[in-house]
Amino acid sequence: MDNPRIARWFFGLTSALVSFGILLQLEVAATNDSGYFEGVPSRIVNVLSYFTVQSNILVALTTGLLALRLNRTETWFRVLRLSAVIGITITGIVFHLALKGLTELTGPAVTADWILHTASPILGLSGWIIFGPRGWVTSRIVKLSVLFPVLWLAYTLVRGALVQDRTGRNFYPYPFLDVVEHGYARVAVNIVLVAVLFFVLALGALAADKRLRGMHVG
Repeated sequence: MDNPRIARWFFGLTSALVSFGILLQLEVAATNDSGYFEGVPSRIVNVLSYFTVQSNILVALTTGLLALRLNRTETWFRVLRLSAVIGITITGIVFHLALKGLTELTGPAVTADWILHTASPILGLSGWIIFGPRGWVTSRIVKLSVLFPVLWLAYTLVRGALVQDRTGRNFYPYPFLDVVEHGYARVAVNIVLVAVLFFVLALGALAADKRLRGMHVG
């Protein structure tokens, strides 16, 4: 679709909903006395350290900026846009195939969970498919977009080595990154697989960008 007005409304609503979901998740974490960490600041930092939440932050940020102005030529923005689309797609796929239903949620946590794991992936990916903007994905943008998962993985491993949860155990947000459980060799293989998956999906976006209809701006 090449209607700029509808596109900006769609991106604006996406940004507003995802932003609300992030804030709601932070509130849930801050008031959860039975979580991994005791102090409120530690809980907030922990929530912000998840790949899911960081992907949602990128979605909220990039769609919000697109709602304000569609014509954006900055390389950094186009990298963040692709990183957001791929990151939130991975979030939705992994959650619904492997993680959904593992934790029983109640109250506001149910709403936050639905927004961040279901609504955001649907809106984030469909917005890119329907509106684009097209012509932004290049081989250079693809390569730069992989920095997002690589930097997140590095941060997660360093944080895990330094931070302990309330039980005194080094904390890793996802089991496949748990060095204590699997060792660095196995985790290194898992990291490579994650980076390769992200890169392959980004290459798929490059191929799709050349064929999908949508707005060509910038």
